[in-house]
Amino acid sequence: MSVRGDAAAPEARASAVRRAVTGAAVGNLIEWFDYASYGYLAATIGAVFFASGNETAALLGAFAVFAVSFVVRPIGGLFWGHFGDKLGRKRILALTIIIMSASTFSIGLIPSYATIGLAAPALLLVARLVQGFSAAGEYAGAGSFIAEYAPEGRRGFLVSMVPASTAAGLVLGAGVASLLQFNLGEAALQGWGWRLPFLAAGPLGLVGLYIRLKLEDTPLFQELERSRETVQAPLIAGLRRNYKQILVAFGIVCLNAVGFYMILSYMPTYLSEELGFDPVASILTTIISLAAYVIMLPIVGSLSDRIGRKPVLISACVLFVLFTIPAFGLMSLGGIGFAILAQILLGAMLAGNDGVLATFLTEMFPTTVRYSSFALSFNLGNAIFGGTAPFIATFLIAQTGNDFAPGFYLIAAAIIALVAMLMTRETAWQPLQQEQDESPAADTAPRPEPDLMPEARATRVDNTPDKTL
Repeated sequence: MSVRGDAAAPEARASAVRRAVTGAAVGNLIEWFDYASYGYLAATIGAVFFASGNETAALLGAFAVFAVSFVVRPIGGLFWGHFGDKLGRKRILALTIIIMSASTFSIGLIPSYATIGLAAPALLLVARLVQGFSAAGEYAGAGSFIAEYAPEGRRGFLVSMVPASTAAGLVLGAGVASLLQFNLGEAALQGWGWRLPFLAAGPLGLVGLYIRLKLEDTPLFQELERSRETVQAPLIAGLRRNYKQILVAFGIVCLNAVGFYMILSYMPTYLSEELGFDPVASILTTIISLAAYVIMLPIVGSLSDRIGRKPVLISACVLFVLFTIPAFGLMSLGGIGFAILAQILLGAMLAGNDGVLATFLTEMFPTTVRYSSFALSFNLGNAIFGGTAPFIATFLIAQTGNDFAPGFYLIAAAIIALVAMLMTRETAWQPLQQEQDESPAADTAPRPEPDLMPEARATRVDNTPDKTL
C-alpha cells in the first residue's frame, strides 16, 4: 500500500502543479483580455467619450483616463497584497477576476459623450479606476501562486506562463479589435461595435471565477497556516525587513512597465496615428508580433532556470539601450513587413525582461510577505512608468515632432532597470521559502554544481515533504 502511495505521490504533485498553472494562467488571460480591450480601441474610445473636433486631444483624453486608472494600482497592490499574504492566494485571485470583469462589463454600458456629455468620461474614469484596483492584485497573485507550486529547477519556466497568458490575452484583445475594425464601418464601430469586447467580459469572468474556485491554495501558504506563521501586517513586516529589495524591485519593474504598455498596447495606435498605417494593418502587425512574443516567454523562462535570472534580465536592459532606436527606425521605413520585424525585435528584448521578472520578484521575498511586497513594487512601478507610457509617448511626439521619442523613453527606462539589476544577487538557486534578509547587493547565492540539471533538481524535490514544493 505504501509503495503504491509513494509511486502515486509524484504524479499527484505533478497534477497539482498543472492545475495551478492552468488556473492562474487562464484567469490571467481573461483578465488581461478585458484590460487590453481599452488600449486597442483607444482611438475609437477617445472619439466616443470626448468632445469631437480635435483627434489628438481626444486621443490624449483616452490615454489620460488610461493613465489615471494606474493611480490606484499601488493602493490596490497594498490591499490585495495584505489579504493575499494573510488569507491566501486563491481567495484573492477569485475576487480580482470577478471585480475586473464586472468593471469591464460596465464600460460597455456607458452612454457616449454625445448622449450624456461630461458624465460619459467621468463614468469611464470610475470604471477604469475599479479595473486598475483589481488588476493590482492579479499579476503578483498569479506569479506567487504558480511559484509556490513549482518544483525547483522549473520555476522560471512555469512562472513564465503568467506573462505568456497576459500576452495571450493581448492577442485575443487585438484579434477582436481587428475583426471589429475590419468588418464594421466607422459609424457602426463608434456607435455600438466597440462595446462588444467589454460586454464579453461578463461571461468570460464567470468562466475564470469557476476555474479558480476549483483550485487549492499553495502548499507553502497552507504550511504557513498550519504552523500559524502568517503575519497580521505583512506589508509592514515586508517594509521593515525587506525594504531594500522592494526599492530595487521598483527600479527593475520600470523597464517592464514602460516596455509592456508601449510595445504591446500602445504600438497599434503609434503605427496608425503617427506613422500613417491603416488601423487594421496596425493591429494585425501587432497580433503577429504578439504571437511570437507568447512563444518567446517560456523559452526565456526556461533559459533562466539554467543560467540564472540576473544574466537574462541584465542582457535585456543592454539590448534595449543598443537596439531600440534601430527598431523604431525600421518601423519608420513603412510597410507591414518592416513593422512586423521591428515589433518582433522589440518583443524579443522585452521577453528577456518579462519572461523572468515575475519569477525574480517571487524569489526576492519570503513566503510570509511575498504577495504584498511583490504587489507593492510591481504596481508602484506600473503606476508611475507603465500607465503613463502611452500618454507620455503621444505627448513627446506632439512636443518634439520626433517619431522616435518613445524609443528614447524606453532607453531611459532600460538604464534605470540596469542600475537596479546590478544591485541584486542571483535568486535562481535558493529555496523559495527561505527568509531573505541579506542586502540585495550581496551577490553571494551559491550556484549549482555543473552536473545539477533541472531534471535532477526536480527529482530531488519530489523526494522531500510536500511543504517544499
